[in-house]
Amino acid sequence: MSNKTFFITGANSGFGFAIAEAAVNAGHKVIGTVRSETARASLLDRLPQVNAVLCDVTEFDRIPGIVAQAEDDHGAVDVLINNAGYGHEGVLEESPLEEMRRQFDVNVFGAVAVAKAFLPRFRERRSGFIVNVTSMGGLITMPGIAYYCGSKFALQGISEVMRTEMAPFGVHVTALCPGSFRTDWAGRSMIRTERSIPDYDALFDPVRAARQEKSGKQLGDPAKLAAAVLDLVASDNPPPQLLLGSDALKLVRERIERMKQELSEWGELTCSTDG
Repeated sequence: MSNKTFFITGANSGFGFAIAEAAVNAGHKVIGTVRSETARASLLDRLPQVNAVLCDVTEFDRIPGIVAQAEDDHGAVDVLINNAGYGHEGVLEESPLEEMRRQFDVNVFGAVAVAKAFLPRFRERRSGFIVNVTSMGGLITMPGIAYYCGSKFALQGISEVMRTEMAPFGVHVTALCPGSFRTDWAGRSMIRTERSIPDYDALFDPVRAARQEKSGKQLGDPAKLAAAVLDLVASDNPPPQLLLGSDALKLVRERIERMKQELSEWGELTCSTDG
């Protein structure tokens, strides 16, 4: 792959930092967004080759200007890694709607706002690659992460439409669907709703405890994910979505099999509505 310019949101930690580091080490130029001066200083201390840019993805009106300035300063962007996001854990009945709104502002509206700032540029140049980081939680569900799964299902669907709309212009779009990796997702980067309804204790308390116990010990290696992303963006025929991690592959396969069974069992009723 020839040298490219990457624009990576949330570049100071987790997948964002891992991809930025791998891209820099492979000779690519990286523009990495951070939310604060403290985060910028931390990123540049660890990876001084990155061009760090302040950008809160929920400040939607500022994003086009930030993208325009980034291209003015550093040249045309070839690859957008839409990585900024966070996890939310909480029983649906217990979780305030405001927490859902914030989750969607960052994970969905923020990602879409950044993508929309690049779409006309990529379309006019007839080239570009958008990687929207979703999750296996955009294809499967688990108790206690309804808001998170909802946001990732939304971005998953939007990504597929975006892919179809941009394909005639030579622009690739892939949803990246990681399983469990050793990042801060289940630790510092997760918002947890306080428990309040004892009826859910038996279902949810073991789930929360297991997730916290596994944090930092997950099977997935972020450095290997970053290497896979570089392989992905070098492809001339990338997939609509790319699962990463054996757990993601197993759980998504199981969901597909359940869906096949449900379609078979309910097919007669499904077709009964045709006129």
